[in-house]
Amino acid sequence: MLTLTRADGYQLCTDPDRLDLDRIHHWLSTDAYWALGRDRETVARAFANSLPFGVYRPGDGGQVAVARVVTDRATFAWLCDVYVDPAERGRRLGSWLAEAVRDHLDDLGVRRILLATNDAHGVYAKVGFLPMTDPDRWMLLDRRGLS
Repeated sequence: MLTLTRADGYQLCTDPDRLDLDRIHHWLSTDAYWALGRDRETVARAFANSLPFGVYRPGDGGQVAVARVVTDRATFAWLCDVYVDPAERGRRLGSWLAEAVRDHLDDLGVRRILLATNDAHGVYAKVGFLPMTDPDRWMLLDRRGLS
């Protein structure tokens, strides 16, 4: 388990027992464009089967950010469900979170991390993510619109 503490007291931890799944479900299902309407059971199952990263506020320890990594912990990872509480934005928590994910996966030997974003390219670019340069190589099967 990874635990990091910034000089200002924010703490990042991969302990799944610290996650506030009710808060995460609220964030994702009501404010995250990629997960609007996602039900609580799906959120819980997704996090239970992934490597979670939570960020916690100094003082009361309330959760203020989250990220989920789908990975084999050896060769590949998909960084997803990254969310920072709007009240906590502007404190570089998103960049810190992305950097911690990158470094932790690097320590595991994972050398390829994929993510998708509509609006946070700058956050991820700060920690080394680049646009895909070989679109002819990557393919996608997206069945989200099917019943």
